[in-house]
Amino acid sequence: MKHVSLYLDIKERRKKGKHSFQENKFITTIKKNTAKYNLDNISRTKAYATYYNRNPDVKWAFLASMVSRNAGWNMTDLQGRWYTLALDWEKRYPIFLTYEMANWLIFDDAYPQLLLYELSLHYNRPLFHLLKEFNVSCFMEAEWQYFWETGDKERLVTSLIINEQNLIQEPVLNNRKFQRKVFGTSVYLFQDLGHFSCVVFPTLDGRLYGHSVHGFQKLTNRIELGKKLAALLFSEELKDSFFHFSLQTEPTGSRFDYERYLDASLYRETPFLRGVYPVIPHCKEKRAKDWVFTQAKHLEKWRKPVSLKRNERMELTKWFIHKQHQMHSLIAMKNWL
Repeated sequence: MKHVSLYLDIKERRKKGKHSFQENKFITTIKKNTAKYNLDNISRTKAYATYYNRNPDVKWAFLASMVSRNAGWNMTDLQGRWYTLALDWEKRYPIFLTYEMANWLIFDDAYPQLLLYELSLHYNRPLFHLLKEFNVSCFMEAEWQYFWETGDKERLVTSLIINEQNLIQEPVLNNRKFQRKVFGTSVYLFQDLGHFSCVVFPTLDGRLYGHSVHGFQKLTNRIELGKKLAALLFSEELKDSFFHFSLQTEPTGSRFDYERYLDASLYRETPFLRGVYPVIPHCKEKRAKDWVFTQAKHLEKWRKPVSLKRNERMELTKWFIHKQHQMHSLIAMKNWL
C-alpha cells in the first residue's frame, strides 16, 4: 500500500541516531508536564484550552477541551441525583473508569505532540523525530511534518481524531473487562439505542448544539463523530459562541457548568468532579505495535471531509432537555416500581 512505505521508513529511521543534550532535556520536561496535567478530567480540560489559547492554529486542542468537558459531565452524572437511584456503585464505577482511562490515554499520547509542536515553533525547526520517545504512532510523525510544511489545519484536526480513536480501540473498547461490565450491559445498550448520550457544545446564552453518540464501539463511527463535532465547533456562525463559553466558564465537571445558562431556576443535580472522584493512578503500558500498520488501508476513507447538513447545525436544546427528562422519568419509574 502506498501509505505503508512512508510509515515503514519512519519506523526504520526511529531505530537510528541519538538525541542531543538539549533534545533530551525537551523529552524530560515534556514528560513531566504531561504527567502534571494528566491528573484528572479538570486538569486535562484546562490544559487543552490553555494550549489552544496560545496556539489557535492547532484546532484539535479546542475540540479536545470541549469533548473533555463532556466526559466530565458524564462522569459526574454517575454520582448525581438520578444515576445513583438507578444503579449501584459496582455498576457505575466501571463506566466512570471507561471515561477516565480513555481520556487519560488520549492526553498521554496527544499532549507531548502539542508541546513538541510548540517547541518546534519556538526554535523554528521541526522536532517531530522526538515523538518516538513518547511512543506516538509513525502516522502522527508524518502528519505533523506535513502540517509543518503545508499549514493544513483541517487535515491536522482529522489526523489527530483518527490517531486518538485508534489509540483507545484496543485498551478500552476491546478491553475484556469493559466489554463485560460496560459495553455488554443493558444500561449501555439502552443509552446507545435511545440516543441518551450526547456530546454538547453550550453557549453563554443558553443554547446547546452537538451530536448524539450511536455505535460508540465502532472505530469508524467515532472518527465520523469526531469530524462532525470539529465541523460544528468551528462553523463560522457558531465558533465564537463556543469559544466565549470556554473562556468564561470554569470547568468543574458538573453539568451545572452550562445548565445555569439554560434556566436560572435550575438547581445543581450533579456534583463537582473533584468532590466525588479521587485521582486515579494509571499504568502506562508500552504498545506492542503501531496501529497504522494494520489500519492504513482505511486512511483514505477516514480522511474524507464531512459536510454538515443544515439540520446538523441546528440548536438541539429542547431535544436534549427532552431526552434528559425521558431518562429521569424512566429512572423514577424503575425506582418507584
